[in-house]
Amino acid sequence: MFSVLINAVLSSSPDYDILFESLTWPSDSWPGTERVEALTAFIEGLGPILSESDTTPLSAAKRRSIVDKINSVVWNQCLPLLSKLSTEAGEVMRCRETTAAACRLLSVCVPLCDEAVPGRVALAVLPSLQQSEEEVPGPGRLGVEVASEVMAALVPSLSADEQLTLTTLSCALSCIKTLPDALVSKITVRLLLTVLNCCRGARLTSVLTLILEDMCSWHSTDRTPVVTERTLLCLTALSDHLLKPRSLPSSSSCDLDPRLSVQFWRMVQDGLTHRDGVSRKRALYLLKMCVALSEEEGLDCPLSPSEEDDILFKWAPSRSKLLREFWEDYALVIETLEENQIHVVRPVLNRIDTLIQTTVNDSQASGQVFFHPSWLLCVYQRMFHSENKSLMREGVCHLLELQVLQQPAFALSFSQFIVGSFMDVLSETSLFHKSVGQSVGDCPEIGAKLQVFMTAFFTSLPSEHRGPMLLQMIQQLCSKHWCAAPLLFLSQALSKLPPGPLLGIEGLTALREVLRCTMITHQVLLRGAAQCFLLNSALSLTEVNAVTLDDVFSFLMDFRADESLSRRTRLWNQLCAWLSDKEGSFKSRIMDGDCSKKETVRGYVQSEMLTYLRVPPSLGHSERLPDSREADKLARAILLCVDMEQNHTEAKIATTLESLLSPLLDTLSRVGTNVYLPLRKSDKSLQLVLQLFQLGGTPSCERVGEEKVDNVTVAMKRLIFKLVDPIQEFILRRLFGELQELFDVERADLYLSVLRQMVGLYRSTPQHHTQIQKTYFPKLIKYSLKVLKEPNQQIHSVANQVALAVAMASLATVCGLMEPEEIDMQSETTSALNSLNDYFYNLVSSSCQSLGNLNKRLQKPQTGDGSSDAEVLQDWGRIAANFMRDQWICLSFLMKAFGIPESEEISNDSETLKAALSCGVEALALLPSDLVLPVLTFMETVLPQLLLHEEAMCVEAVTLSWELVQGLSTNAHDFWPALKGFISMAFHRDLLELADTSAPALLAALKQIATELMELSQLKSGVFGVLLQHCCQTWLPTDRGSGDTVFSSVFSYINILTEACVYGPVFRRDQRLIQDVQTYVERLGDECAANVAVTSDNRDDQLPRTCVLAFLSRLDSSNLQHERLMEELIMDLLKKDNDISKSKMRHYSNSLQHRVKNRVWQTLLLLLPKLREEFVATVLNCVFEAGFCSNHASVKYLIEWMMILILVQYPHHIDSFWACFNRDHEKTKTSICTFLSVLVHFNVILPHLQDKDVHLRKSLDIILQWCFNHNFSVRLYALLALKRVWSLAEVQAEEGAAGLGGLSTVIQACLNQAEAMQSTGNANKNWTRIQEHFFFGAFHPIRDYSVETIFYTFPSLSEMADDEWIPPWKFEKLLCFSESPSFPLRNPAPDLSQLQPGDWIQQDKGEQNKEERWAEVQKKITPWRLGIQEQEPELQLVPQERAARLGKLHGALLVVASLIDKPTNLGGLCRTCEIFGASALVLDNLRHVSDKHFQSLSVSSELWLPLLEVKPMELTDFLQVKKSEGYCIVGVEQTANSQSLQDYQFPKKTLLLLGNEREGIPANLLQMFDVCVEIPQQGVTRSLNVHVSAALLIWEYTRQHLTSGSAEVDSKPEN
Repeated sequence: MFSVLINAVLSSSPDYDILFESLTWPSDSWPGTERVEALTAFIEGLGPILSESDTTPLSAAKRRSIVDKINSVVWNQCLPLLSKLSTEAGEVMRCRETTAAACRLLSVCVPLCDEAVPGRVALAVLPSLQQSEEEVPGPGRLGVEVASEVMAALVPSLSADEQLTLTTLSCALSCIKTLPDALVSKITVRLLLTVLNCCRGARLTSVLTLILEDMCSWHSTDRTPVVTERTLLCLTALSDHLLKPRSLPSSSSCDLDPRLSVQFWRMVQDGLTHRDGVSRKRALYLLKMCVALSEEEGLDCPLSPSEEDDILFKWAPSRSKLLREFWEDYALVIETLEENQIHVVRPVLNRIDTLIQTTVNDSQASGQVFFHPSWLLCVYQRMFHSENKSLMREGVCHLLELQVLQQPAFALSFSQFIVGSFMDVLSETSLFHKSVGQSVGDCPEIGAKLQVFMTAFFTSLPSEHRGPMLLQMIQQLCSKHWCAAPLLFLSQALSKLPPGPLLGIEGLTALREVLRCTMITHQVLLRGAAQCFLLNSALSLTEVNAVTLDDVFSFLMDFRADESLSRRTRLWNQLCAWLSDKEGSFKSRIMDGDCSKKETVRGYVQSEMLTYLRVPPSLGHSERLPDSREADKLARAILLCVDMEQNHTEAKIATTLESLLSPLLDTLSRVGTNVYLPLRKSDKSLQLVLQLFQLGGTPSCERVGEEKVDNVTVAMKRLIFKLVDPIQEFILRRLFGELQELFDVERADLYLSVLRQMVGLYRSTPQHHTQIQKTYFPKLIKYSLKVLKEPNQQIHSVANQVALAVAMASLATVCGLMEPEEIDMQSETTSALNSLNDYFYNLVSSSCQSLGNLNKRLQKPQTGDGSSDAEVLQDWGRIAANFMRDQWICLSFLMKAFGIPESEEISNDSETLKAALSCGVEALALLPSDLVLPVLTFMETVLPQLLLHEEAMCVEAVTLSWELVQGLSTNAHDFWPALKGFISMAFHRDLLELADTSAPALLAALKQIATELMELSQLKSGVFGVLLQHCCQTWLPTDRGSGDTVFSSVFSYINILTEACVYGPVFRRDQRLIQDVQTYVERLGDECAANVAVTSDNRDDQLPRTCVLAFLSRLDSSNLQHERLMEELIMDLLKKDNDISKSKMRHYSNSLQHRVKNRVWQTLLLLLPKLREEFVATVLNCVFEAGFCSNHASVKYLIEWMMILILVQYPHHIDSFWACFNRDHEKTKTSICTFLSVLVHFNVILPHLQDKDVHLRKSLDIILQWCFNHNFSVRLYALLALKRVWSLAEVQAEEGAAGLGGLSTVIQACLNQAEAMQSTGNANKNWTRIQEHFFFGAFHPIRDYSVETIFYTFPSLSEMADDEWIPPWKFEKLLCFSESPSFPLRNPAPDLSQLQPGDWIQQDKGEQNKEERWAEVQKKITPWRLGIQEQEPELQLVPQERAARLGKLHGALLVVASLIDKPTNLGGLCRTCEIFGASALVLDNLRHVSDKHFQSLSVSSELWLPLLEVKPMELTDFLQVKKSEGYCIVGVEQTANSQSLQDYQFPKKTLLLLGNEREGIPANLLQMFDVCVEIPQQGVTRSLNVHVSAALLIWEYTRQHLTSGSAEVDSKPEN
């Protein structure tokens, strides 16, 4: 309309000055958008007038005046307005329209200005592009976004100035690298595309070449995700220019062709595996355009041969069909991987096999590789990066089964991918969950496949690459923290590699790093197992010629004896055999300049022994204790050397050992007498002796009774035994006052540890053991007591405090070495211990009855100048804590051995006990949590003695102890010993007995603690097992008879037994995985040395159940208390079952409620034979009621079995059973199947009944009624029962007994009908299956009554989760399970155990071949020709024939649906747009309107809505035009910067671009968006229908803009 008015004004020869004055505005004001548009129309109208060809030419002066006015508009109106727009914040919608109007004004003015003006304006604007987004534009400076719009308006006028064009281009490329993400697409679209559109011919080629080289260079130097994202954005935007068909090859076009650039393809491949979905979309778009271009051109690519490794993409016209199919399949796979749902992705995974086979066949047939293996790696990497763990797992499994990797060329191509991305994904713990069909303890599927894969892969690699590859893989284990399960199975896979010389010293160093760092936080058993596998790997893969023996033994130092490398294990024996086999092959050490002599293990040990004992002369002052790791290394070498000759006789072993230890024995023989022997040498000798004993002992997990005579240990003990006296003399001399420095406390620990070993040696010889008690112990006790009794000094010196710490540690050692029953009450040791007892219980004063020597504390020593030396005293806190801990070790022993000493000052022992217990409570608060165990042991003895007098104090002690143990729950190392000590104390036999009868407060406290323990066990596996094992052993000891008084306390804690019967925490998936892996390691047995070396605490979450079931199995039904316990327990269990049945909450298969019900009935079945007949009669009705409840199959079978056994054992209850069939049929529904199932086993019940004929007839009458029930399942059960019962009655019917003959015809007809179901589909299948089902087939209720059937076979056959199966070996492991001939542990009949799980109600699972699955896949490939055909028709946005209908498009929503091709979606969208008042709907073709599917949904809305036609190829230009008109381009797409629909404010001028139904929005249009809006979703389905998505956005726009009834005026008043 402006142009019509302006043309009318100009045609009347107006005064131009007045028009300029009226249309322009002051430079410091803000004009309205309409005013800017009016001025634009005016100046645009001046264009023809200023032209020289005009019929009414202006005078030169007038023309000059107008041009000056236009120049003034540029400098005084346009640029100031644009600068003002740059500084406005919060006016986004208004600024966009005004900016577009100002830029249109500038684009109209610049061609009419002086020639120099465009360049001057450009040079003024370009610096504004260099500033950051955060930088506020200064005076005269424009914002980056505004500057880009201004430059886009100027570029057409700059096309003649090549230098300025290149400067603009360079500036734009720089902006792409530096500006924030939100602005990069604007720069690309507005500047680069505008520059290219203004170039032609050779200049266009040079510009494109510059851009391509710049992007490739940037990506090659900085190959990061951010750079990949931006380069792909730029190249996709320019793809129509870069990838145009070329009919003839020419040098210029070849230089331009991105397909010839390796870096271009690396960008594409990086894009395909990018974390950002939009970048992946862009990369795939470029790939598909290149394929389509190659097919269309029909030319070889590349044109000339080059190095194979440099070519990632090839094309040959002769293989065009094969290549096109390959890339189509490849695109399909990549696009499908965008889905997050595994059932959508899985059907196309077989296409990966097709791709691989095509690649292999191609390379074998043609001799050249058209498909580079790196494209396959992109597929796997994309799967590995998937958010869906199932898809990630599918990818890993697929790669592990990749047969093509057995070819050397492919194995080598994949090698770096295996070391990098594949190792990264293998560190994901969730991959190692067991698969469907696997049992607990099986090797996870990926773990098993990994072993096969590693062997095949390394075998396929060229031999020269195997060693470096393995080294990189091990180094990758050190580069990040690996969780226990992945590291374990990867280590196991490496241990299965074929033996070969692959690892040198670097490999051993890398393995040591894994042992030291990566595994430090792992669970002990899994860490030990991984150590075993890694050592096996080292033994089979080490290149012995490249490592010395010293390297090997240094490497072995990091394998802990208490976790893996323990003597008398299979691993130790393998190591000995390996050393023996490789002896003489190891690299020689350079010694004395000679490296030619091969070193033997014995020679190495002898040399190391001399080096170890060679110490420098003493410096005359105390030194720190030598590093014990040297002793550990040498001791392990000595034992390995001797064990290498384990087949030798005992005499030969003794001789060998004596020769190896000769220097050590010589030193030890002189330690007691030679005062000039260097202290360092003596200490190192003792360290070596201690390590020899500790490493040479029996593995911690070797079962009692399995110990074999160890000739090495025997010989070593004999050698050391001869030197016991000088060793002990030396130790006592050192302990008696020579230890005065702070680091001597550590030295004292060494001496006392050696002393313990010496006492252990003495125990084998009673005369020497008696001598040490009579001679050495009294001396040590008396001296230590003397030190403790010395008066305190005012200044606490280091020597004084160290003497106190050493004295108390000595006393604690003595007390720990003595057993109360070994004490000779007449000996000197007893007298010394009594003095120690008196010392501890000495009163501070007679008036204040407190024990002053309990909880006595060390004082922090002072240095000579009186100030504290932090460096020296940094460990003092631990020393002081150990000092107090040692006091309680002594007190605990003395309390058991001597009790409270008699005192004249205190006549009442209870007062002393009270004071001692008070000190114990105080110690709990003072001591570190990991040192409180001796206090708990002391309380265990004191509490029963004090309970009757001081119940409140006892309750306080128990409560505080429990709080302390709870605080340790996150510290596994200290928690378990503390928990065991606490339970032994709080639930002590005597304490339970007294609390039950005389201490109600303590009883309540213990009940509460038991409840909290059970709650804690839900989070920490094994806690409940510790409590239950202790309590069961206390109530019913296995080694002696139980008194009724102790057993009676069980009734106060019956809830513990009830919970134990149904115990089984539902662990998180990650916790369950760790438990499964631990079970797998345990089932490896002796094959894995960790099972022997690691002390097992049995924290199996099934232990509480197995423990309580073993306890119940030992109950005696003839014992009244036992009988009462069983009956109360059963009532509690039935109540639990009833509560779950009555709850309205629906529980699913294998839910916690299902599991609890299953455990209840398993326990009831176990107890049934022990129950009184009268009690069974009382609970029988509960059993029948349970049968009428809705139960899962596993529970139903147990209830039915229970009914059968009751009727067999007590047949007189049969009438109660018959009464169950008389209930209201509507209420029973399908639950009557439970009772019909019992009748299927009527052959077991019938022999025990009286009046068999009567009951047989009764059963047939009842069954026949249910054969005609309307429910199919009921009829099926009834028919099966009829068949089985009639088989019993058939013989009698033939004889006419009991009137059965009359029923024969009816019954036979029913059975014939059932058997004749041949043509009724599923009915016949179900009839066959129910007869073959285990409960009605192989199962026999009497014969199969065993622990194995109840707890293992039934759960496995009734599809319970495998963690509910309790195998018989778990009961055998307890050694206290009581079985009987009528109730054996294992099922004597093998029939059931040979069956597979399954139920008759399951549906057919038909097999589908791969091609059928492939046919169901929706093919999501972008149309190949979209965006690449050379179609550039003249753009006609407003066809003249529809102009009247179009009306004005400004200021309203414009919906663009040119990419949608389904008429139904377009019809619905047309209806939505018309209803909500969209200004127009843009289609790709107006012929859609006549489609009947379109019209069926549009319901004539197309008659009232303006429609436009814009082809998909025209969209880029169309969107550019709309951008210049001030429209905000909005798309529905999930990107990193997308905004939520509920938060986004739509501008008034909004263009909504909708994507294709399958592909979405093409990648080349994504950068055109001003904003991406995403619709918040809660479900897992990836996307909404395009019409639904559009409707949501259109409504939200309408809600924001049209609900007020009038449009808002987005303008500012003029100044």
